[in-house]
Parts: sequence; C-alpha cells; structure tokens
Amino acid sequence: MRRLAASISKCALPPPRRLASIATRALPRRRLACYALGDKVPDTAAAAFIAPSASIVGSVDVADDASVWYNCTIRGDVAAISIGPRTNVQDGTVMHVDSDALGGSGSTPTVIGADCTIGHMALLHACTLGDGAFVGMNATMMSHTTIEPGGMLAAGALLTAGKTVGSGELWGGSPAKFMRPLKPGEAAFILE
Repeated sequence: MRRLAASISKCALPPPRRLASIATRALPRRRLACYALGDKVPDTAAAAFIAPSASIVGSVDVADDASVWYNCTIRGDVAAISIGPRTNVQDGTVMHVDSDALGGSGSTPTVIGADCTIGHMALLHACTLGDGAFVGMNATMMSHTTIEPGGMLAAGALLTAGKTVGSGELWGGSPAKFMRPLKPGEAAFILE
C-alpha cells in the first residue's frame, strides 16, 4: 500500500472528476476524524474519500465519490454543510456556516454541488457552489456568496458578501470582480 501511495504522489494529477474514484480505490478508510456536535452527526458516504487528517464536525453530508483531502476542516455547527458527488475538496480547505446573529432570519448553510473543484487552502463560509463550479487555491468566499454552475473564482480571490459569480464567468482579485468569460478550453477543463 505504501508503494502504491508513493507511486501516486509522483504522478501528475488526473482531471478533477477522476480524483475521487482513484482515491477511494487506492487509499483505505481508517481513523476518520468525524465528530458529532450534540445531535448533529456527520454523514459520509462509503464511496467518499476522507483523508485521515481531515476534520469533519457536526451536520456535514459528504456524497458518493466526493473527496476531502488532507488537513481540511469542515464544520457544520449552527447550520448544515453538504458536499455533492464527485466534488474534490483539496488540502487545507476550511468550510464553515453562518449564524445570522444580527437579527436575520436564521443560519446560512454551505451547499456544494456535484463535480466541483475546491483548490488547496480555500476558505468557504456560508456560501453556495453550483454543479461544476471551480474555486482556486487560497480563494475566500464570504457569507451569502454564490458561484453558479460552471463559474470560476481565481486563486487568491476574495469574493465579498452577497456577490455571485455567473455561469461561465471568471472572477478574480481582492475584492473579486468579473474579469472575463471563460475560454472554451477553461470551461472544458472544469467539466472534465
């Protein structure tokens, strides 16, 4: 098993959609850091890959063939977090939810659709990603933000509260702004 893991680490990564299926076949599920928080209990599909050093706490649902990689923290304490099938949550990502403590209508979940890619060290806080959305490495999504299906947030971007990245759009910068429509090759890469 160690030789297999070493061989995998030396190879170039395949397109994001295939990462989860490779991980679930190559690496065993053991010693998962999944924690109940009161009556809120994580629900991770048997066909999902959860790295042993990832922490999943409270009301979190991880669907089939999704992958949550090393040192991720996913905490559904005051609202739920759902991660759709075949979504790839890369190393060091932090996901959280929001309690609307300023007199709003309640708490805000984090909802991640199917076939999404979330880059290393991203921070997602009470936001929504449509199917096939892409979040670049070290990007931040604040409360009440959305990336529509097939939208892309560039690496290092800060998407401020209430903003929406449209389908087929690339946003970047701090604060993030619309940069341009995705090129056909970029859109195809997201959907691989």
